[in-house]
Amino acid sequence: MIIPAYNEAGSIRKVIRSIRASDLGADIVVINDASKDNTAAEAAEEGVNVITLPINLGIGGAVQTGYKYACVTGYDVAVQVDGDGQHDGKDLCKVVDGVMSGEADIVVGSRFVEESGYKPSVSRGMGILFFSKLVSKIVKMPLTDTTSGFRAINRKGIELFSRYYPGDYPEVETIVYAASRGLKIKEVSVDMQHRQHGKSSISLFNGLYYMVKVTIMLLLIPGKNY
Repeated sequence: MIIPAYNEAGSIRKVIRSIRASDLGADIVVINDASKDNTAAEAAEEGVNVITLPINLGIGGAVQTGYKYACVTGYDVAVQVDGDGQHDGKDLCKVVDGVMSGEADIVVGSRFVEESGYKPSVSRGMGILFFSKLVSKIVKMPLTDTTSGFRAINRKGIELFSRYYPGDYPEVETIVYAASRGLKIKEVSVDMQHRQHGKSSISLFNGLYYMVKVTIMLLLIPGKNY
């Protein structure tokens, strides 16, 4: 279980306890992305593995650190969960089952496969819809929530992402990257909550940069040779 976390001292214990309540029995590693608060100490007190990065690498670098850890230590399945408390541990088995059964290489927990109580802001909702439509066209399959960071990945995906993972705003790009390498992707319906602690890294300016940067990268991915 990979939990990237930056300044999530207010939520990291809740995230860890939610995972444990799922009875999945998963090992947990928190990737502390050089937090300025007590994220590392809070996680360590819960008895989980904590990897503290010496400098802030951003979400992509933190998540890839988790995949490198999973690859080196020999895990066959890795689950990525945000450190801000948005993902519910009760949905873990649902996300993992599609990978364990061999139905898919990557299973993404989606807020929009079915009707849920999650209501994004207008601007965020437009971004989610834009990328879902664009990615669906590129990978030639319907996807509803390409920005979701709630994912289960098999060994093939772990090895792929340990070698390459985008540095910033990676969720959308990794879907296209994985699909271009032949990985099978599936979405399942999950419940998500709004962030209760900390602050999102996506401001208005960052949001515009995100839209432009990710769109360009998506159009370049099919021709990449990593």
